[in-house]
Amino acid sequence: MREDTIYEDEDIKEAIRRLPENLYNDRMCRIKSALDLTMKHQILPKDQWTKYEEENFYLELYLQEVIRERKEREEWAKK
Repeated sequence: MREDTIYEDEDIKEAIRRLPENLYNDRMCRIKSALDLTMKHQILPKDQWTKYEEENFYLELYLQEVIRERKEREEWAKK
């Protein structure tokens, strides 16, 4: 999934920390599987590829919340 490969800045790390346990475990399983395939110099079988229509942007809601909270804190710090 696309969000498994996103660069982890502070906002992303916080959003990942807030994920429900099942989403976090699914993410870690996909990442471990990708690392395993990389070490074996193999490609994921095409029948296991995620189609764009099936892409689940699981991190987006949590990331939006983290960014909103950070901006709110920055606004309060200015006052």
